[in-house]
Amino acid sequence: MDIIKPRTLSGFMELLPGKQLRFEKMMEILRTTYASYGFAPLDTPVIEDAQILLAKGGGETEKQIYRFQKGDSDLALRFDLTVPLAKYVALHYSDLAFPFRRYQISKVYRGERAQRGRFREFYQADIDIIGDGKLDILNEAEIPAIIYKVFKGFGLSRFQIRVNNRKILNGFYDMLGLMEKSGDIMRTVDKLDKIGKEKVRTLLLEDIGLTEAQADDILKFIAISGANGEVLAALEGYTGKSELFDQGLAELKAVTANLAAFGVPEENFAVDLTIARGLDYYTGTVYETTLLDHPEIGSVCSGGRYDNLAGYYIDKPLPGVGISIGLTRLFYVLDEQGLLNPALPSAPADALVLPMTEDPAPAIALAEVLRCTGLRIQLYGEQKKFKQKMAYANKLGVPFAVLLGEDEITEGKCSVKNMGTGEQVKLSPADAADYIRTALEAGNCPVILEK
Repeated sequence: MDIIKPRTLSGFMELLPGKQLRFEKMMEILRTTYASYGFAPLDTPVIEDAQILLAKGGGETEKQIYRFQKGDSDLALRFDLTVPLAKYVALHYSDLAFPFRRYQISKVYRGERAQRGRFREFYQADIDIIGDGKLDILNEAEIPAIIYKVFKGFGLSRFQIRVNNRKILNGFYDMLGLMEKSGDIMRTVDKLDKIGKEKVRTLLLEDIGLTEAQADDILKFIAISGANGEVLAALEGYTGKSELFDQGLAELKAVTANLAAFGVPEENFAVDLTIARGLDYYTGTVYETTLLDHPEIGSVCSGGRYDNLAGYYIDKPLPGVGISIGLTRLFYVLDEQGLLNPALPSAPADALVLPMTEDPAPAIALAEVLRCTGLRIQLYGEQKKFKQKMAYANKLGVPFAVLLGEDEITEGKCSVKNMGTGEQVKLSPADAADYIRTALEAGNCPVILEK
């Protein structure tokens, strides 16, 4: 039989065990933070009816979606977690309490060109709040405040949540007599960071058919910058000409004021009029989060307010606001740039118990005792030489090795070796558990990174 060369498809990420553990720890931080704000976990099917997913995707969605036939069924892999959420809320409307707050950390699929930091299969970590008929503006400030907590939990400080409101943009385009083209204009402007001002101007002229004066007015408007207060003050000069614009500005002011009340420093959020979001379902506040030291990477977390998304599935107004972290992309970037929090674990266990006698029963009992104290314990079960056992412990990167030989069994103790410092002590099982836990909590056990 011919050997098939193993390979991973382009755009799909597989991690070695140490990095996978760090990835899992990031998901744990997300779940813990989301839950602390009263969000419930949710999971939705990976495969949906294509009609459901494409109901209001718009933009690039239809081009990038994985779509296939199975019998008479027209199926597709979910493109994001927001559209399936809208279907879920419409389907279970009578069983849910509103506002409905959920988080979901799951894989999504996009058939775009694979490139550095861009994947075809990747995890998104979403939080959304869905209202029944109405949803207060306070929610539009709480969502990015939670993201701030998450990113700080990841050990990051140099990031910025950029905020805008599509009503401001739509209102401004209405002033220019361009309301019918506002969606196309916003999708074009949303490419500003990727292709630059001049190419955006060319697209506005050639693809959308704007006049040079209209294109220049738009580029001048979105170029308004400065401290948040300065941008808001500059926007005041446009009020009184569009009711939609005025409403959007009032909402943006409320969001920025409440973000400050939630304890988010101004250095971590900024009013940015270039933020539009390419998807059509956003109707109000929109967000994008970037790493300040790596602007070339683009947004690693985005979202916003949507009022009409569930309208395709239920005859009730169910407004919502949410935000999504491209978790696979973020992990890739942090790992590549050496920015992963060193406190994130890279070993599958806190300690490796090594039996040094033929009878494994004492080592099994010791492992159970240590495990019952809450430590992650692996029992080494192979009959190999001591040097090979220690080599295995080193390759795993476990912080501690716990040795149990005849002397230790006779004394009712075990030998605990700190794999980072080389220090070895002989302790009772209870004291060994305390010793390991204390060292881990104090950070006195160097993390051995996976090679």
